[in-house]
Amino acid sequence: MNAAEAEAFLPVTQEFLDSILRLQPRVAAIDCDGTLWSGDTGERFFDWELKDDDAFSDSASRGTLSRFWRERYAAYKRGEVAESTMCGEMVTMHRGISEMKMMSAAARFFEQFFVAQIFPEMRELVRRLQESGCEVWAVSSSNEWVIRAGMKYFGIPESRILATKAELDDGIVTDRLIRVPSGPGKPEALREVVKKEIDAALGNSRWDTEMLAMAKHAFAVNPNPHLESTARERGWRIYFPEGTRPRS
Repeated sequence: MNAAEAEAFLPVTQEFLDSILRLQPRVAAIDCDGTLWSGDTGERFFDWELKDDDAFSDSASRGTLSRFWRERYAAYKRGEVAESTMCGEMVTMHRGISEMKMMSAAARFFEQFFVAQIFPEMRELVRRLQESGCEVWAVSSSNEWVIRAGMKYFGIPESRILATKAELDDGIVTDRLIRVPSGPGKPEALREVVKKEIDAALGNSRWDTEMLAMAKHAFAVNPNPHLESTARERGWRIYFPEGTRPRS
């Protein structure tokens, strides 16, 4: 985005960007799904690969595996499977597949479905934060492959991505999880890896509450009703990106 495009933002957007930049944060933690773009890449990728992509399984086993995982996800939606458990399983279900294959699928997926859903002002915010010397961390409970694909559009390096991740054996995905940054898992990952005070944190859902609470300055971006209510109670700044409708 050039300077002219950045200046075209509505005044409320400019004020939001300035409210963060004037804090001169040295370290910022930003959620991805719903915060940097509209929609949930983890859930959408899960549905897409079971239905359309060849990264997950061969055609002979796709039907059986798809039914199993869809039933498992339905149980999660009913509250029978914990959020962190489901996020982890949506990664470890790929055990035995090469990471190269997963990254190829994630890149195709993000380009096809999510590039157009990126919030321009959030991309501008990340650009200006990094330009000012701020260490920007992308924190997400979605799988690391799709978050890595998305961060290429924000200029955030892989070394500053904290997403749900499994260990590899010679480039092959295993069922051994390294981390699942969801809810309390987000500040845990930041404390373990970043080991610095978080000056600013931005998120959109209740699973970001603990991360926002640990930061010196918290911002609820495109918040769902639960986080919006929490933000109002705690006095956190609320911002709805252009094109989204504030909820009553």
